[in-house]
Amino acid sequence: MAARLLSPLVVSLLLLVAFGGIKVCAEMALLRLVSDSHTYCTLYNPRWAELPQDPTKATPHQLADGAPTPLCLPGDVPPGGFAGAVALATRGNCSFYHKARLAAVHGASALLVLSHRPLVSPGGNETEYEEVAIPVALMGEEDARHMLQAQRDGEQQVLLFAPRESRLDYNMMLIYVMAVGTVAGASYWAGVSEMHTSSSSGVPTSGVGGIGGAAPASEDISPKMVALFVATSTIMLTMLYFFYDYLVYVIIAVFCLASSLGLYSCLAPLVSRSPCGSCRVPRALAPCMQEPPPVRLAVLAVSCVATAVVWAVFRNEDSWAWVLQDMLGIAFCTYMLRVLRMPSFKACTLLLVMLFVYDIFFVFITPYIMPNGQSIMVEVASGPSDSSSKEKLPMVLKVPRLAPSELSVCSQPFSLLGFGDILVPGVLVVYCHRFDVHTNSSHIYFVTSTIAYGLGLLVTFVALVLTRMGQPALLYLVPCTVLTCTAVAAGKRQLPAFWRGSIVRKESLDLADGEDTSRLGLGAARDDVEGAAVPNRNPEAPTASANPEA
Repeated sequence: MAARLLSPLVVSLLLLVAFGGIKVCAEMALLRLVSDSHTYCTLYNPRWAELPQDPTKATPHQLADGAPTPLCLPGDVPPGGFAGAVALATRGNCSFYHKARLAAVHGASALLVLSHRPLVSPGGNETEYEEVAIPVALMGEEDARHMLQAQRDGEQQVLLFAPRESRLDYNMMLIYVMAVGTVAGASYWAGVSEMHTSSSSGVPTSGVGGIGGAAPASEDISPKMVALFVATSTIMLTMLYFFYDYLVYVIIAVFCLASSLGLYSCLAPLVSRSPCGSCRVPRALAPCMQEPPPVRLAVLAVSCVATAVVWAVFRNEDSWAWVLQDMLGIAFCTYMLRVLRMPSFKACTLLLVMLFVYDIFFVFITPYIMPNGQSIMVEVASGPSDSSSKEKLPMVLKVPRLAPSELSVCSQPFSLLGFGDILVPGVLVVYCHRFDVHTNSSHIYFVTSTIAYGLGLLVTFVALVLTRMGQPALLYLVPCTVLTCTAVAAGKRQLPAFWRGSIVRKESLDLADGEDTSRLGLGAARDDVEGAAVPNRNPEAPTASANPEA
């Protein structure tokens, strides 16, 4: 019962991000010391003045002498002005415009603001951009300290340039394969489980099961639950935007719990077939369990939790932690797609359309509402630029850029795809395969809906490359999947049954008692897998017993 109540909350929290995008270094620039070619990362705004993309076309400039000042008052300017040097200023006390204007008036070739706070794009308004014609960039505290030490060791000339990265990268292909593979694999698995449930008259087979070899408990999604999902996701996304540095740790904890459960559920059927570790854990080590689990499943459970803990500890190691995050995310999505069932195409359409509007609103509409002009979805998905925690939400598949780039000296850019872009269309693909099973339609709905999902995701990536902006992936996925399924059902003259889900619901109700026998905890497993008896929930039928004479 607790799991059934927890499912809507967990799914709502992890459906927050329905977004596909690349964290693009479009405003990153590099500062290179001419003497030793040491390169530093800066954040600049091309609206003040453009920097050359090629370092060979950049003009060397001297760093201004003396310690950096706030550069807000004329007294902050060194005697004699800057005379073509790069002006150095500390952040704060006045706007970027006042610093840049003062530097430009006194002959600076560029302004470099040294910041002890998280970097933000040095912005202004249209009038201010027209008045100032020198590049303005921000440098982080660590890089600034190193650069100033190099300046004290001798006069330094620097190059400022802003290399551009290729719009295409192999990481898109990897994310595409992971997303489509997860939807196709989980939907196929869910359909096969449904097929075995039907063919065995309500007793699921152990070959395609979940925990302990049995099929995981399924959760039908009602219209009320759909509304709960969307409402909870909306509230949580808004709260995350305003209280990101606090709530991000709650999301990380939920992700660890949910993903370790998903990984266990995916691997348990394979481990259950192993001949090793079939003996059970001593009852003294599992006093709270009605039946101690087999050793092999206990070891698997500990390993899955340990995997999530390792990710949590090293989650900010950009070089390799993304592999663990993607593995845990795929396992979680696979588990949820097997557990959450839509009763009809009508319910699927309601869910997809509501989240379609949700996605568009939080990506495209919120920039016109928020005072800073930022998209709530993009800010939350990629992490607010002014976040003090520097944490990132884990509810995304992420892959770093695989092509070499000069900007690799800056923070490693990742391509992102939110779990919502897998789970939301995925529940429709699962429903299609279940409908195939109950109508013996040769997997036509499953195959076409999977292809439609793949095409929709491909269109998302094309839009991402062309616009170089984060895209609400459901904007493309929902029309592709919903319209394709509607066309197939209409072509087969099954649209009324497909819309109402009458065939699926009728057969599911006929098998309800059989499904109840599969709702097992960690300490119970099916007798044909682990040797434990499963009580019959039907009082009029004979009770299963280990006694052959019963």
